[in-house]
Amino acid sequence: MDARTVVIEALKADPATSSLRRSLEFYYGNPARDDAMDAFFSRFVAAGDLVFDVGAHVGDHVGCFRRLDARVVAVEPQPVCARALRAIYAGDERVVLVEAACGRSVGRLPLAVNTANPTLSTASPHFIHAGHDADGWRHEVWDTGVEVEAVTLDSLVDTYGVPAFVKIDVEGFEDVVLAGLSRALPVLSFEFTTIARPVAYRCLDRLVALGFDAFNVAPGDGGALTFPGPVTAQEMADHLRALPPSANSGDVYCWSGRAAPVRPG
Repeated sequence: MDARTVVIEALKADPATSSLRRSLEFYYGNPARDDAMDAFFSRFVAAGDLVFDVGAHVGDHVGCFRRLDARVVAVEPQPVCARALRAIYAGDERVVLVEAACGRSVGRLPLAVNTANPTLSTASPHFIHAGHDADGWRHEVWDTGVEVEAVTLDSLVDTYGVPAFVKIDVEGFEDVVLAGLSRALPVLSFEFTTIARPVAYRCLDRLVALGFDAFNVAPGDGGALTFPGPVTAQEMADHLRALPPSANSGDVYCWSGRAAPVRPG
């Protein structure tokens, strides 16, 4: 058993982090999933690149980016998740943890916590309302809250530099995160959900205003792009609008400049 596995097993047994057990079991210890993630993200990330992981949760994407030899700034506001990230990536000087939410402005903001399913914790009351009204989501309960530090994508760029890739997965708060960005970046992704599609439309509008003009999408957790080449923001919005509710979620990939290369993977 390697050192990281020992740490993860200890986290699963620790009462302070036991709420993450399901996530730790799903996201770690599956070599086939790791290989598939590495192959997919090698399209966007190369050795030496700087990557921002906004909404790092328990760090499975951090692990992928590190296997690709990238430097990672992991942004995660939940204290329990931040504790796990510190333990899992202790001693890795190429991983920086920012224990904060990412939003429209620097300061503080309220975070609604789903203690039974922390991956669904959110700073968006609209996302919670959408969940209460949607099949497959009504059993989810955001049963507590915490006030957390807030940073912006602009402040992260100012502090750490321009990233080659940004992953944003913040449960219906993606449009607010992008409101804190004032410049085009090479490539970024944002999560969409079918229970909160207007968030995705606002994200697309914001990205077009910033100069992004090429888009693709990967449904679910499958790591496969839907379109053989880039599509416009309008085509992406039309595609998302046509998805059935059962599609549930996925990630939209966005480039600033159609000529931007996508590394084969």
